[in-house]
Formats: sequence, C-alpha cells, structure tokens
Amino acid sequence: MADFIQDLADGLARDVLAGQKELKDDYFYEQVSKVVGASSPTLQEAFMTSIRIRLAERRARDFLEKAINAKRSGSTLPEAPRDAERGGH
Repeated sequence: MADFIQDLADGLARDVLAGQKELKDDYFYEQVSKVVGASSPTLQEAFMTSIRIRLAERRARDFLEKAINAKRSGSTLPEAPRDAERGGH
C-alpha cells in the first residue's frame, strides 16, 4: 500500500509543480496540500514529501548549472546557502 500512496502523491506533486508555472503561483502546492489533507493526512504527508524533494532537486540543479557556467566563464563560483550545511530531508 505504501508504494501505491507514494506513487499517487508523487504523480500529484509532479502535476502540481508543472501547473504552478501556468498559474504563476509558486506556493499553489500549499493549497493542494490542504485539499488532500482534508481527506487523507497520509496522502498529504507523502505529497508534501514529494514536493519538498522535487523542489530541493530543482534548486540543486539550478545551483549546479550556475556553478558550471561560472567555471566556464572564469567567474566566481556561487556559494551554497548556509542553511544547507545543517542538513535537511
């Protein structure tokens, strides 16, 4: 059952993050989370975990791209956010 819930949650997270661009609302996922949580706190937690992981991956890829571009152009490499040193998910 856990795989089923995670698959549903991750699919929803993927769709919501894609839809946010069209809606021009970077925090629309919070509203979706409330809707999901009203019916299933279990699905809500899995959804929010998928959202956090996907947003973290997106930020990491952006950082990587900036670092590579800086290296290639001879610019100063970007610094990682300080709170990244404390850990996270």
